[in-house]
Amino acid sequence: MRRTKAMMTAFIIASAAIYISIPATSVKADTISTEQGVAGVAQLLDNYYSSAETDKVTADKTLINILQTKIISPYANLGVSVADNYVNVRSEPSTDSEVVGKLYRGCAADILEYLDGDWVKIQSGDVKGYIASNFLAIGRAAEDMIDEYATQYATVNTQTLRVREDKSVDSDILTLIPQGETYPVVKDHGEWVEIVLGTDDETGGDFTGFVSKELVEMTVEFKFAISVEEELRILREQQEAERAEAERKAKLVEEEAERKEAARRAEEEKKNNSKNNSNNNSSNQESTVDSGSNSGLRKEIIEYAQKFVGNRYVWGGESLTKGADCSGFVRAVYAGFGYYIPRVSRDQAVSAGKKVSESEMLPGDLVFYASSSGNVNHVAMYIGNGMIVHAANSRQGIIRSNVKYRDIYRVRRVIY
Repeated sequence: MRRTKAMMTAFIIASAAIYISIPATSVKADTISTEQGVAGVAQLLDNYYSSAETDKVTADKTLINILQTKIISPYANLGVSVADNYVNVRSEPSTDSEVVGKLYRGCAADILEYLDGDWVKIQSGDVKGYIASNFLAIGRAAEDMIDEYATQYATVNTQTLRVREDKSVDSDILTLIPQGETYPVVKDHGEWVEIVLGTDDETGGDFTGFVSKELVEMTVEFKFAISVEEELRILREQQEAERAEAERKAKLVEEEAERKEAARRAEEEKKNNSKNNSNNNSSNQESTVDSGSNSGLRKEIIEYAQKFVGNRYVWGGESLTKGADCSGFVRAVYAGFGYYIPRVSRDQAVSAGKKVSESEMLPGDLVFYASSSGNVNHVAMYIGNGMIVHAANSRQGIIRSNVKYRDIYRVRRVIY
């Protein structure tokens, strides 16, 4: 005997990762509407109650209505994997059937049907199939896993939003952020939400601020199942990124050898000219690179940088494939082309290339962001069309963002 459950959650694909997203607004659980609970927030439990008249009895000739009250969670149809690593999602409710995907620990799924034999039919992202129910935490048990496995986000729904130092319109403005940008949430304080603007390059700690909750759209996002095809695609992309990094390093070694050989020949030519008392103009010319060549190089650099979108943020790291922080990321990208800049964003903002104005910004330029006191704490690479690529924070890793996702402090040009 099967009993079908109403689907509760909506699915989205966000950035380079795949997630299941639960809007922090009103949802329908079974037959009642409730206010969507949000992880880490005092929930309006009164709205979780429904009263149903269940029976009528007579006692002392008085009709007594007995009302049974129960708590209905808005996560009633949500399942979260409790597998040690992952559980296979199968095409049929049998371990002999084809594997269509994997549901890793902490990933979520909508429960579509409960079947005899302790199997459930689920949908998680693009993956639909069957798993044994004992691999899922369901309803309230799933809700208890939100703080550990889900991430809460705030998306700006007004043209320009002020980020405050504290939970008050009287507190200092840290920065202005644009409509449509999404930020990880540290904590929901009711009327105010604390968001992550970035990870401080020097301390490794999150740089945060407060925004009015009424001016953002709140979502709670779980990762969800990955199909066999998607897993193979991700593996190919990882291998391509590793290959691109290795090829770039090999090319750099080759280019360095060519430069040394050219320098050796130039030195020999200079000595020969000196012996012949000849003032050949070629020995006195400065090497220059035309703007067309620079344009091509900038294009190559930003394309290379974006091959690593989706990789991890690791504070203190400089590996494009195993993890880097913001300054380590741009430093590693430039090092692949023979440009060596300081290690931390504070020093890069002072001596990496030359300072240019925001209006002069070109692809490949470095964009710096600072705290309200003017201390540089983040750097990104401009990739054109109002966008940057950067190692944002430990929650999001290497991503693309609006260049004005924070107030721009300074722009510097390494390639000129």
